[in-house]
Amino acid sequence: MTSMKEIMKQRKSVRTYDGRELAQQDRQALEEYVSALTNPFGVPVHFSLLDMERYNLSSPVIVGEHTYLAAKVAREGQYEIAFGYAFEMACLFALTRGMGTVMLASTLSRDTFEKALEVGENEVMPVASPVGYPAEKRSIREKMMRKGIKADERLPFEKLFFEGTFEKGLAPDAAAPAVIEALEMVRIAPSAANKQPWRAVVDGKKIHFYEAKTMKDSQLGDIQMVDIGIGLAHFELSLKEDGVSGAYCIADPGIEESDNVKYVVTYEME
Repeated sequence: MTSMKEIMKQRKSVRTYDGRELAQQDRQALEEYVSALTNPFGVPVHFSLLDMERYNLSSPVIVGEHTYLAAKVAREGQYEIAFGYAFEMACLFALTRGMGTVMLASTLSRDTFEKALEVGENEVMPVASPVGYPAEKRSIREKMMRKGIKADERLPFEKLFFEGTFEKGLAPDAAAPAVIEALEMVRIAPSAANKQPWRAVVDGKKIHFYEAKTMKDSQLGDIQMVDIGIGLAHFELSLKEDGVSGAYCIADPGIEESDNVKYVVTYEME
C-alpha cells in the first residue's frame, strides 16, 4: 500500500517533462480518480484532462508537456480552499502513478484554458497543471525559477504552528505525534511563490487554521486560500494514514490575530 506521507515528501513541482504522451492506463486512472473526487467543504470542483495541441494551450515556463489537468469551481462558499484541497489530491494521485505536476495560475494562456474548460460567468479556474512524466534533468529556466523562489526551503516549524495562542511556538512534544507529523506535511506543501501562508494553533483536539496573507487578491480570488486548501489536504491525509479521524468545521476560537492573519477553519479530532 502506498504511503501518502511518503508521496507528500516526494511531491515536487515539475516544469520539465520528457515529451512522452500519457500512457492510456495512466490517463484513464487519473480521469476516473478526478471524476469521483470530493472535498470536505461541500463545493464541487469539476476537472478535465485537456490535450495541449487540440486546444492550443501553452505556458512559457513548461517544457515537453502534452496534457494539462484543469478544473473549475463556482464562486460560492469556501470555493478557494475546496479547489486547493481537491486539486492537490489529484496531483498527489498523479504522483502515485509516476506523473509530475505543477500548479500554474498566471504563467499560462488563460483565455485558451478557460475556453477549453468552458468556464461560466460565476465560475473560476484558479490554476491548471501540466501532467506528464518528469524529464531526467530540469531545464535551465526551471532551475533558475526554483532558485528564485527558494523552492526547496521552508519556514521553521515553530514559526508556522503554535500552542494555544500565537505567542507560543508549538514544541514537538506539545501535541500527539500524529498531529505533529500532519503539521509537518502541511509545512512541506507547495504554495504560490513559496509564500507558505498556512498557520495553525493547536488547542487540545482542535487545530485552528489561519491564512497569513502576503499576496493581493485578483480576479481569480484569493490564490493563497487555494494554498491553504493544499495544506489542509496534506493535514487530513496524514492523520488518516495514522488512523486519526475528525472533520473540518467553522469554530473560530477568537484568538487574537495580527492584521494579516485571519481565521479560516478548524479540524476537530474525534
